[in-house]
Amino acid sequence: MAEPATLVETYRSAVAAWECDVMGHLTIAQYFDRFGDAAASLIERLAPGPPPGAAWRSNRLLVRYKRELRGGDGIAIRSGVIAEEGEAIVVGHELVATGEGEVATLVEHLLAPRALPYGGFGAARRALAAAVVPWVSPGFAPLAEPARPERMIASGSNRVKAWEVDERGELALSGYVHRFAHAALHVCNAFGMTSGYMREHRRGLSTFETRLHLLAPPPGVGEGLVLKSGLVAAGSSSLRMVHEMRQAQSGERLALFHQAGVHFDMEARRSAPLPPALREKAQALLLSEQ
Repeated sequence: MAEPATLVETYRSAVAAWECDVMGHLTIAQYFDRFGDAAASLIERLAPGPPPGAAWRSNRLLVRYKRELRGGDGIAIRSGVIAEEGEAIVVGHELVATGEGEVATLVEHLLAPRALPYGGFGAARRALAAAVVPWVSPGFAPLAEPARPERMIASGSNRVKAWEVDERGELALSGYVHRFAHAALHVCNAFGMTSGYMREHRRGLSTFETRLHLLAPPPGVGEGLVLKSGLVAAGSSSLRMVHEMRQAQSGERLALFHQAGVHFDMEARRSAPLPPALREKAQALLLSEQ
């Protein structure tokens, strides 16, 4: 029997306390391996064959976080093929907070085919293309390249550890995003939103949108990575950043990560205006023309 033309459940679990960050909610890196698992489960269901990780590689994930998830929240993901882009497929994910039944996160996940030495990709590709389901896009407007990239600051320098790689020995999606989340703290420090300020005033950064673009094959264990970051926009309470990851030795550009968030009141659990002094310092660092 053919699969119904609708999203299907591809993941079910819960948020563990150790997966939450200093803001008290699920850290954004912990979403990404779940999206990878959900995509693999969907492909396995629609086009049985080689392990999905052997046949497909994540190239882009556009994520809209509609509400925060906290320790103890039950979660499920519904997924479906929503579009084709050349030989690639786009999978849509809805992450649902199962307690309330509310969609907490929307994702558009591009997966590109790997070169398969044993063939057989064509049939799987046709099966996935035939399973496209309706999707209401969360909307991701195009982003301009930064006009002042020389203002980017050093925001990371480290090496890939064995516990960060996936079943193929490649840096897992969460391994990328943990680094970008840490890089964001260095950007905040640069305009005075320091750890001391956040602890004293009970403030933080809550992310509402991310865009991960993987530009080259993932690094493996032991490879050195360097990151640079900068502010793209600073509003009354919102901040937009861009982070870039490169291979330390070759300088090859591996990934870009766009991150949008708000100055967050950790007691009220909502956005709060940036103090004028911090906003002024942030605007002086913008990568865009002023």
